[in-house]
Amino acid sequence: MNIIIPRNNKSEMLLYLWKIIDLPFISLSNLLFTISYELFFLPPDKANSFINSCIKDQILIKDNEQTLKLSPALDNHLNKWQKKRKNDILDKINDYKSINHLKNEIKTVSTTNFNNLIKYFIDIGTLNRAAAISNSSYQLNEIDTKKGIIKSKVAGSKGESYVIEIDTNSKFIRHNCHDFETRRASNKKFCKHLIKLFLLLKDKNEDIACYFLNKIVENIDNWDFLT
Repeated sequence: MNIIIPRNNKSEMLLYLWKIIDLPFISLSNLLFTISYELFFLPPDKANSFINSCIKDQILIKDNEQTLKLSPALDNHLNKWQKKRKNDILDKINDYKSINHLKNEIKTVSTTNFNNLIKYFIDIGTLNRAAAISNSSYQLNEIDTKKGIIKSKVAGSKGESYVIEIDTNSKFIRHNCHDFETRRASNKKFCKHLIKLFLLLKDKNEDIACYFLNKIVENIDNWDFLT
């Protein structure tokens, strides 16, 4: 959830409040108390004006019992956000489970082909950071084993977009995050974005993930890690 309060947009601020309140309806007095004395968003007089303005604009509905609820349009928006948030949380839980499983398997002698290949490029600290990247951050533009190409974009934590390009024929990996540029590329190691990319590929098709990893590992001295 974005922690910046959208004070300049009435509908967005009301929706922001409801994400925190997380109730189907609430009394006017309780909403006023929550806004002013629990969340400290607005002083009581401004909170009261805000609530009345929302009711007037019909983005906040008051029923005969004097309770308040979101308009159908905003309620629908909230439901979509809750569903996405639930899926993001489940993805995150699964990511941590997968990465913990990977860390445990890497420490053992008997491990999978994927784990044997990716361990050449990772360390435990970077592996942990990879778990924090959401699946939805990735835009997989092209994955083609015949061409030997992977092209992807990944959203950075500050809103910037990073590029990932892998070409097994020309033998290069191109990526432009700060960690890869300043530390990983020179040592031919993966940053968190590359690790997470291959974990996503593994979930989609482990054979494809292993195909690209194997191409890199078997001829690593002739590969360029470019920024």
